Amino acid sequence: MANKVNKLIGKCPVCQENMEITEIKCNDCDTKIRGRFFLDKFSRLDPDQHHFVEVFIRSRGNIKEVEREMGISYPTVRNKLDEVIEALGYQPEDSPDDNKAKKRKEILDSLENGEIQSQEAVEMLKNI
Repeated sequence: MANKVNKLIGKCPVCQENMEITEIKCNDCDTKIRGRFFLDKFSRLDPDQHHFVEVFIRSRGNIKEVEREMGISYPTVRNKLDEVIEALGYQPEDSPDDNKAKKRKEILDSLENGEIQSQEAVEMLKNI
């Protein structure tokens, strides 16, 4: 029976901190090297995030294609992408569409709070 090889995990299942490898071995000649070997950033991704990245890359970043293949909505694709970005140690940036949505919400909130009149809100929304 062949030796079972477990999938490498990048996060500790107990505390969720990054794991480190302390020994590597050649399966052919049994040479072993001990030390501190750090995992790459992609090892930090959980299985669902790995799958998302594979689909995203295979789709060449085409969000419509990712939506279709995974059966999820545009906001869900964006949320999953943001989760991957954060898991890799980066901060997701707001897209121009996100900034427009924030400005629209601010204008509508101002209108609702009586801070601006409806005609003023219409003009402001046209200029976004």
